[in-house]
Amino acid sequence: MSRLARFLAGVGLTVAATASAQPPATPRTATLSHTGVPAPVIPLDTLAALSQAVATAKPAACLACSDSSVDWKKVPRVRPFPRPGNFPVLPTGPGYYSVVDLVRGCEAKAPPKHPYPRFGLIQPSFFDVDNFAYLDDPKNTEHDFFDPLKRVRLGDDWLFTTGGDYRLRYQSEYNSRLTQANNDYLLNRTRVYGDLWFRDDFRLFAEGVFASSGYEDLRPLAIDENYADFQNLFFDAKLLTLGDAPVYARVGRQEFLLGSQRLVSPLDWANTRRTFQGARLFRTTEKTDVDLFWVQPVVPNAGRLDSVDNNQNFAGVWVTHRFDKQHAIDAYYLMLDNTNRTVQQGLTRAPFTRHTFGGRLAGQGVGCNENVLYDFEGAMQLGTDDRRNVVAGMATAGLGYHMKGLPWNPTVWMYYDYASGGTGRTVHTSNQLFPFGHYYLGWIDQVGRQNVHDVNAHLYLYPVKWLTVWVQGHSFYLANRRDALYNAAGNAIRRDPTGRAGAEIGQELDVVLNFHVSKQIDVLAGYSHLWGGDFLRNTAGPNAAPNAGQFFIQTSYRW
Repeated sequence: MSRLARFLAGVGLTVAATASAQPPATPRTATLSHTGVPAPVIPLDTLAALSQAVATAKPAACLACSDSSVDWKKVPRVRPFPRPGNFPVLPTGPGYYSVVDLVRGCEAKAPPKHPYPRFGLIQPSFFDVDNFAYLDDPKNTEHDFFDPLKRVRLGDDWLFTTGGDYRLRYQSEYNSRLTQANNDYLLNRTRVYGDLWFRDDFRLFAEGVFASSGYEDLRPLAIDENYADFQNLFFDAKLLTLGDAPVYARVGRQEFLLGSQRLVSPLDWANTRRTFQGARLFRTTEKTDVDLFWVQPVVPNAGRLDSVDNNQNFAGVWVTHRFDKQHAIDAYYLMLDNTNRTVQQGLTRAPFTRHTFGGRLAGQGVGCNENVLYDFEGAMQLGTDDRRNVVAGMATAGLGYHMKGLPWNPTVWMYYDYASGGTGRTVHTSNQLFPFGHYYLGWIDQVGRQNVHDVNAHLYLYPVKWLTVWVQGHSFYLANRRDALYNAAGNAIRRDPTGRAGAEIGQELDVVLNFHVSKQIDVLAGYSHLWGGDFLRNTAGPNAAPNAGQFFIQTSYRW
């Protein structure tokens, strides 16, 4: 019995073919009868077409998407988040992944599918998370209150998602910014975004930001305040398809996160996050990502809408290749041209043009040992600084080990970081460009990736799956005694041109705790202390303390 016959029988109809009783010129027909009611005569050709339609029909729930040519499982195409340096190996397996799960007694079999990190710093941009694609899986069992705001279908060809985060941080600093002053303040930040796709051909992404600082003892930093502005505002247009992956052009205001973030990062620790404005060509495949771009940095301005620094141009090409999920290599060329006139600590810092050539190799697993971790990166810089030639560079080398199977899931790292320094007829001071320095060179932010040696160690522990304990120690030295100490913003803050103050900057200890309260909520707390060395003591002035430190606690809520 055909699918159509079974359908008709289910509603009380019968089918009787009468083609053999008709003359050859008469169309073939079928008689349908219902109990006690004469039925009309229907041509069998029409019946055959109806049977085919029923056979290929889809459930009503799929009608909204049945005609679409878009494979929404691949839109937007997810670019895997590149591992930063000194990365931990997160716990897996059954357990409680949040405090709320623990209180409710809801033990998960595996880590949650939620696309945001289980940590208080959201390093990736909202437009680069996986857009909650798991919600389209009919077998998915993970849901929360905000699901109706995600992957909303507007007809067959349109997809819309919205979300954001709110962050509140209290910070208490002593010898803040090495000024001998204490500074207590409160930082607020709210971000809200909307993401609209037309098939895989066009995308419009808008993200607003409101950031404020209050109760401070020192004047807020430029990156602390930005009232009601655009963090991201761009459109993507598909230009062509190479192989099985599209090539997109992106135009407008946009964040950048490339590789390890040692050179290019949105800097999530900042209350405003770093952003740029310009154009970008990019292609993402399962194995390889390619970016070509020209942009200008956006300068936060609390009192009016932000604008770009027209005196700076940043361009380059960045290629990332993933051998598999655990191993990747980067290769890049970056050009930064700055025509602003800047003098700090008696040094002319700009105008300059820097050309940076570099690469990185990082991953997990060496040979048959999947617990060995590695991270190597190096870059050379050429160009001019105030008409003087530049030959500079930076290098980092790190080895780690994941102690799989031990209590608290420990991961340890040992690193050596170097950035060249030196002034004269030829400039050897490395330029750190637009880094996530806070993550790498101490949370007090008094040391940047310029004119520095840093021997550092990191320990990650997970006493329970919802608690991250991160301890790091640093030993800082100047690479060149006559050059300056540069802070996390790349500004020269201390210098002895004679070199007699010594090279030892000091030692820093950072302890960071992250409590993953729920999918939406993280509480991040930390304490840092810098023991000033000979250089800081000898350049601090009479009766000035060389030590510095801070305590902070931050709550973030994301949706």
